[in-house]
Amino acid sequence: MEYFYTLEEILFTSNPKEKIKKFNEFYKVFLEDGLTYDENYLPYEFDKPSYASFLEIIKPTSLPPIKNFKSIDGKKYLVHTILHIEYSAIDLALDAALRFKGLPKEYYADWLEVANDEIRHFLMLEELLSELGGKYGDFPVHKNLFEAMEQTTEFLKRMAIVPRFLEANGLEQNPKIMEKLNSNKDKFNTKFLEALKIILKEEIDHVRKGDRWFKFECERLNLEPENTYLKILEDVYPGITTRKMDLNFEARKEAGFSCNELKFLSKKEDCN
Repeated sequence: MEYFYTLEEILFTSNPKEKIKKFNEFYKVFLEDGLTYDENYLPYEFDKPSYASFLEIIKPTSLPPIKNFKSIDGKKYLVHTILHIEYSAIDLALDAALRFKGLPKEYYADWLEVANDEIRHFLMLEELLSELGGKYGDFPVHKNLFEAMEQTTEFLKRMAIVPRFLEANGLEQNPKIMEKLNSNKDKFNTKFLEALKIILKEEIDHVRKGDRWFKFECERLNLEPENTYLKILEDVYPGITTRKMDLNFEARKEAGFSCNELKFLSKKEDCN
């Protein structure tokens, strides 16, 4: 089994069950060190998300806000929204393990482990959605994470934007949802809350992996990490660094963010 072409096939597989089955087979061989590596492989050109064939894609501004934590329909929509983020994150991790060549084997092991985590998150949430009588595809979705993947075909930019910005944002959003679920407790919301606790813990590790490889590349290119990070953020999302961000300091510190970064992004005088 060849690493790059097999991984590309998995990434392009649209059916979630097939994608996960193929990944599990591939990942087992990877962990057993049984793969070959064709260094002549060239990364694919972006076209459309792997889920375009079975999901209705609309603009993020057209999606309704998440606000109902009590009704069945509200719960379905909330679970579906997070489920789609996790499915998109599977593809992001697969692409990170596929697109960038010439890195230490630990890098590929890290991002395949992330893909494996995201698959478990997806399956947990899919089961919860099924308990409500729903399925993946019941609601329209956006393709923001796919667009971020399109914008970050350079390694340094990918590590800065995807794990260290987009996934790091989940370190703030996840606790906010958990707080809402806590204040609207019932049997389902309690189970949902437990799933989100697992996801939050593992996403801290994902951001930490991105932090590690972002700083690895900064060192390799002789770049100062903090200023480089802010420059990349501003390049991809103009005006973002002038905003006051409400950050989960504890989780971000654990994931590798410096005190200087936290103070700058939050516009606070300390990072306690």
